Amino acid sequence: MRVTSLIIAAIVLATPVAAQELRGPDQFNSIEDQSERSQALFNEMAKVITHPRCMNCHPVGDLPMQGDEMRPHNPPVVRWNEAGFGPPGLHCSSCHGTENADFVGSEGSIPGHQPWHLPPVSMGWIGLSVGEICAQLKDPERNGNRTLAEIEEHNATDGLVGWAWNPGKGRTPAPGTQEVFGELTKFWIETGAVCPE
Repeated sequence: MRVTSLIIAAIVLATPVAAQELRGPDQFNSIEDQSERSQALFNEMAKVITHPRCMNCHPVGDLPMQGDEMRPHNPPVVRWNEAGFGPPGLHCSSCHGTENADFVGSEGSIPGHQPWHLPPVSMGWIGLSVGEICAQLKDPERNGNRTLAEIEEHNATDGLVGWAWNPGKGRTPAPGTQEVFGELTKFWIETGAVCPE
């Protein structure tokens, strides 16, 4: 009986179902301390931010990742410059079209969106803690010179951010929806934009 329970527990722990849930901001109303609520809201946002759909395109260096396993991009590519569109002769758009393109004869797809590019190096997240990512998002010198209101708009409406919930065959979508992610961002800001410790 104990062995069966351990096997079931291991299966439950390995199942990523809970990771696909994204609670809305109203789920945090019971946290009375505004600072604690703000931190909890950002931790919920981090379910999206730290998901492979976002992290793959936010490398700390110049090499993007790909897949749910966050493996190095194949074929090897580099950011090239701050614009992040890739080197001359092999821009991101050489392979990534304006929309996802299903593979022919096998499962999977090539992601697409107009435009398709990496963010500046200053917006790299891979290897950072949730608190460090939060501090970076709030810092105009490291967030693309955006205000908090512009961060909210970006999270809620930007099409490339929205691609994370429509990533094409062979990829797990980010948790929840872009709408909920935008709402979480709004309420995180309204509660003081406090970063988790």
